[in-house]
Amino acid sequence: MENRKSWIAPTILGIALILALVWGYNEYTTKNELGVALENHYQRLFFDVKKHVENVQVNLSKAMLSKSRDQNVLLLSQIMNEAYFAQDKLGQMPITHAETAKTEKFLNQAADYSFHLIQTHLKGESLTKQQKDELGNLQKNSASFNTELAKLQSQLADKNFLMGSLNKSQSKNIREGNEKVFQTSIANIEKNMAKSPELIYDGPFSDQMINKKPVGLQGSDVSKKEAEKIAMDFIGKDKVQEITSFEEGDHASSMRIPSYTFNIRPKNTSKELAIYMGVSRKGGKVLWMANSRPVPKGKMTIKEAQEKALKFLKEKGFDSMEPNYYLSQDGTILFNFVYKENNVVVYPDLVKVKVALDNGEVVGFDASSYYLNHQARNIKTPEITEQEARDEVKVDFNINSTRLALIPKGKDEILCYEFKGKYDNGDFIVYINALDGTEEQILQIIKDENGTLTF
Repeated sequence: MENRKSWIAPTILGIALILALVWGYNEYTTKNELGVALENHYQRLFFDVKKHVENVQVNLSKAMLSKSRDQNVLLLSQIMNEAYFAQDKLGQMPITHAETAKTEKFLNQAADYSFHLIQTHLKGESLTKQQKDELGNLQKNSASFNTELAKLQSQLADKNFLMGSLNKSQSKNIREGNEKVFQTSIANIEKNMAKSPELIYDGPFSDQMINKKPVGLQGSDVSKKEAEKIAMDFIGKDKVQEITSFEEGDHASSMRIPSYTFNIRPKNTSKELAIYMGVSRKGGKVLWMANSRPVPKGKMTIKEAQEKALKFLKEKGFDSMEPNYYLSQDGTILFNFVYKENNVVVYPDLVKVKVALDNGEVVGFDASSYYLNHQARNIKTPEITEQEARDEVKVDFNINSTRLALIPKGKDEILCYEFKGKYDNGDFIVYINALDGTEEQILQIIKDENGTLTF
């Protein structure tokens, strides 16, 4: 019996040790796989931003050289798209909105000023000396941006720096995280972007419009402690393991909507994974949320994902929202929802919701545009009939749907008839001013296996 006891205990301990090692190895492997997936995602975003900004710089140089209005319209269109793409990718990187406020402003201005100049050309007007000088300033800023991105690329390669590790350092000690190469370089970019002179023109991202106060936020300012509670309630208090606030950054006051930003670690997840969130100072509204977890391929259909997104919006207090366009990417679908009032689609009041296709979880949310623009409106009654508006559209444009829509134009919102249809095997949307019959805008709808976009 004594001999039996002498080997039972070591055997049990041995089995326990083996099980512990197996469990530990599996945890280590899973953690590494998640880390690598997240790191690859950030690296791809970084190089995409770099490439888009390079294209902005090159096309700005060409636009300054070109004398042809037709050629300039093409170049300015490319600048506009590349700047929007760069901003979108930058917004998905693990850095705070406050730290990139000036950079986002520059990219927005590059895109919208290009659109403003396209409109100038289409009216038959040539660029003035002041407009060319402003293009030159944008070109210099894009060159500075590219220089800093190139330095950052070199430093990341030399130090074998992992962007994914930034999440962990921020969750433990944001000050230590700010000393990392990545954030230091972003700070240098921000200093250069801050030197950009004001642009004076009638576009939504002119300095006057950037500095406009959000009209969709009511009530008094909330404290950081109150904002922290709002953030936890948005996720579900019982799901939160830890919450820390980001450093607000030198340019927090430059944000379009001043806010508190938080890093939330959900329960039962790796420390490298986090949910980032911004809560407005005024009114205490959740402006945006991004879940950093990698999403494997899932079998959920677009319709099922859309239903999840709509349910999420209703739970968060967003009523009368209508799905508009969507984009499928990296195991998720990003939906655009717009507010609808008295059968008029209100495009400025936009909310974006990203759904993971593996389990239907909402992993992204952005209501910044909604809170910037949403207000009680006195929408005018159309002064021309639908048929009169139809007469202003090209005859052989095959219309398949018509509705009233409020669209942004500079500082204003314009009531239009929205005509969707086909022309020359392409899908387009034509907007005709419902008050005076002016053709306000034409968008092309691009459809592929990843979703629907407009250009």
